[in-house]
Amino acid sequence: MTAPDAGRGIGNGERAAEITTTFVGLPRDTFRILHVSTGNVCRSPITERLTRHFVSQRLGVLGGGLIVESAGTWGHEGAPMESNAETVLADFGADASGFTGRELLDEHVIMADLVLTATRDHRAQVISMGHSAGLRTFTLKEFTRLVNAIDPATLPPLEEGVVRRARALVRAAAALRGWLLAPTLEADEVYDPYGAPLPFFRSIGDEIHQALDPVVTALTGVPARM
Repeated sequence: MTAPDAGRGIGNGERAAEITTTFVGLPRDTFRILHVSTGNVCRSPITERLTRHFVSQRLGVLGGGLIVESAGTWGHEGAPMESNAETVLADFGADASGFTGRELLDEHVIMADLVLTATRDHRAQVISMGHSAGLRTFTLKEFTRLVNAIDPATLPPLEEGVVRRARALVRAAAALRGWLLAPTLEADEVYDPYGAPLPFFRSIGDEIHQALDPVVTALTGVPARM
């Protein structure tokens, strides 16, 4: 991949859900989560917007320095989200507005603190781009499996900031990766619903929700509301 044009940076306010709340006495800091799929019109937009939504539900605000974005390895640059993906987000009460697809670029990987991909092939493509991405790139379901094995008591408390907690979570997950393998090759995959009917989109949305829930709980230290 070649370097992006200057006008295509990821600091676009339309795409980055940046936390505006900082914790008193702590320096301003950020932690970028990048969700990656193929076209960036189905799976990764759903995952991006659900992550934002669930973090907001846990903390009551978009909070603490987290920036959540997405891109596609064959991204449909400038394309709208698939209408069925928008419907899935609406089912969860999440905001689908203002989304446009984009192609995965080197700068997205360079800036990301955590890359979560839909499949193992996407993970391999991100890692092949270099930029020391290996230790911070996981499939979504792989990361969920690793997070579930981490004792929350070993992570910094939320009072010390979401960013510090998130960085500790990624380090702990990377340390466990070689010890907790997937039970099957398919266990770490989120399959592509592109062109499928709405019921299949909804089933993929449910998969993403189930995978994201423990991740957001670990990031925020707050379980989902019943």
